[in-house]
Amino acid sequence: MKVIRTKLSGVVIIEPKVFGDHRGFFMETYQVARYREEAGIDMEFVQDNHSRSGRGVLRGLHFQKTKPQGKLVRVTQGEVFDVAVDLRKGSPTFGQWEAVILSGENHLQFYVPPGFAHGFCVLSDTADFQYKCTDYYDPSDEGGLIWNDPDVGIEWPVDAPKLSSKDLDLPLLAELGG
Repeated sequence: MKVIRTKLSGVVIIEPKVFGDHRGFFMETYQVARYREEAGIDMEFVQDNHSRSGRGVLRGLHFQKTKPQGKLVRVTQGEVFDVAVDLRKGSPTFGQWEAVILSGENHLQFYVPPGFAHGFCVLSDTADFQYKCTDYYDPSDEGGLIWNDPDVGIEWPVDAPKLSSKDLDLPLLAELGG
């Protein structure tokens, strides 16, 4: 596998080895020793999630306040614009973002460590989004950052995404405190 480091410490893009022929393909999507040694992901994953969304849906930017989750994300069908925003207090990259296009075709994975907000926007008709988490989801601990915060300046590929009512009312970075 190929590991691509980003400007945000701990955030990596992983290009797994894909073995394909006329029958289809095979790839290893996670192996604890390899991901620890090659990608620096030294966290235990305790929960797997799968969502399906349609074109223009934007989910996020989400995080957990006191029990932050690391996420190893990938798309198995379709295509998304996936984003991580650094919310680690005292980090030299606090408030900065990194993005990658994930698709069922490119097989890329994106590791978003604890301490980051995470979200994605669907670029295809539908997309199946799957991710491993390092802590359990706790609805009483959820937090968020508004998708279009001008101080963060994410260059989303959509102007008017489809958002949940909850995601429409998320705070600005300045309101979260830094």
